[in-house]
Amino acid sequence: MTLRLNEPSLFRRVGNDVLSLMAALHTAAFLTFLLVLALAGLGWSGKVQAAEQACTGQNLLAEWKLKDPAAYRKVEEEAAKIANGKGLFWQIEKPGIAKSYLLGTMHVTDPAVLKMPPGAPYALSKARLVIVESDEILDEKKAMAGMLAKPELNMIPNGKTIEQYLTPESKVKLEAALKQRGIPLAAVSRMQPWLLASFLALPACELTRKAQGATFLDKKIALEAVAKGVQVKGLETMEEQLSAMASIPVEFHIKSLIEMIDLGPRLDDVTTTMRDLYISGEIGMTMPMLKAVAPDGTEGEGYAEFEERIVRQRNHVMAERAAPLLDKGGAFMAVGALHLVGDEGLVALLQAKGFTVTPAN
Repeated sequence: MTLRLNEPSLFRRVGNDVLSLMAALHTAAFLTFLLVLALAGLGWSGKVQAAEQACTGQNLLAEWKLKDPAAYRKVEEEAAKIANGKGLFWQIEKPGIAKSYLLGTMHVTDPAVLKMPPGAPYALSKARLVIVESDEILDEKKAMAGMLAKPELNMIPNGKTIEQYLTPESKVKLEAALKQRGIPLAAVSRMQPWLLASFLALPACELTRKAQGATFLDKKIALEAVAKGVQVKGLETMEEQLSAMASIPVEFHIKSLIEMIDLGPRLDDVTTTMRDLYISGEIGMTMPMLKAVAPDGTEGEGYAEFEERIVRQRNHVMAERAAPLLDKGGAFMAVGALHLVGDEGLVALLQAKGFTVTPAN
């Protein structure tokens, strides 16, 4: 089926909440990984049908390019306006210090993502310091303990359950979606809806790899550093990441969760498209693509609040904390790719702090 921007579609009915969720997948992926571990403790085996273990999503932009070129051109035009939207791997320079590097990551276990762009493995092997979003990824048990120690950040507040926020119809939808993953609603009814949404949004193949112990890119980078005796430094704590997500009203996340479930199989197409854009280095096309599948996506107070707290504020915090580490030179910094782009992305913010940041060849 051809998806046109000027015709009614399921995507037109989902709006800003799904847009924020999909963008947040980069942010919430490690916390979703912890949820996989927690669910395993509740008896979830992580097993899915063999047919589901292969990634099945289709690239929406490839479809549009062939069947709806106007839609594809619109995404390209919007992406061209986004600062620093091309490229995953950047070099950071300042007179008198050794060169550092910045890699945009995608927090998944996909082998194509783990491969990293040319030059990045070599730069990592020569780094004196590795910088990641949170160094707590190195100790899953400690991270899990920290997550459980702050139930107000990962559980719905005031002792409420998710059922209290759902209509009867929405409850049926959520129960059915969880059942497909082998999870009873009662086992997760107190968990924050954004955590459940991030879990349900991931393709079955990704969940299978995670349940089987596969390592996602950021952790792989950190582990390689530790194995060589290189220090790993985090820019944020897990508590800070949880607090950012929990600061957005639960009602917003509930609506996002249900609208995401409504996308059904097409959700895998969106995540596959995001993965393909990442691998090609076309990070600037990610948000225009999401706006195309949810045309009302950046309208409304909910999305603006998400963008402020989950993207812009965190970008500034990371830039402030990274700058003194980069001033010493020889660092390899790896953070979610969506934090790199835009006028207030890390590339621009580091340039404003006196670093020369250019694509690494």
